Amino acid sequence: MKETGSYQPYSYFQLMEVSLRELLVEKGIVTEAQVAATVEDMRSRSPERGARVVARAWVDRSFRERLLENGSHACEELGLDVPALKLVVVENTPAVHNMVVCTLCSCYPRMLLGIPPDWYKSRNYRSRAVREPRAVLSEFGLQLNIKTKIRVHDSTADMRYLVLPMRPAGTEGWSEGRLAATVTRDCMIGVAVPKPN
Repeated sequence: MKETGSYQPYSYFQLMEVSLRELLVEKGIVTEAQVAATVEDMRSRSPERGARVVARAWVDRSFRERLLENGSHACEELGLDVPALKLVVVENTPAVHNMVVCTLCSCYPRMLLGIPPDWYKSRNYRSRAVREPRAVLSEFGLQLNIKTKIRVHDSTADMRYLVLPMRPAGTEGWSEGRLAATVTRDCMIGVAVPKPN
């Protein structure tokens, strides 16, 4: 990898990725074009997908119930492909606030939120979110009522979490599109709350 005029050696994981990709292409299992298309599809995903799911849950009570019961199936109703993993949707209420972390690495619902932010992958967030979630939320600018219970959910390789935030006050009668615009990636991780625009 070239970086500011000097060459940096591949990390262990970069070397493993390159080696595996080249082997799969050499064996004819995939083509370079298929790999490039898959990577481009992954990079094109954005939090707008997840925001669309949240907005639908806010306006459609039966969809909300199905989403909380089986997040994977409910997302597929909207044409959003959820690969072979379990999507668990947790709902924020005035009494309970949910936040998501992956303590081992960076497991994250990429199919709905796109590529995870660097802070989500950082050792600092991964360890502190579990030990002192209220302090971490405060650093994100989110001050919760002291009586609000905070639940931290640890994503795994085969199970991802998505936070269903509370609908902002004053948004009655808004369209799904307008509601979706209030939902950020951070809201669906649980380190922020939606704000009307």
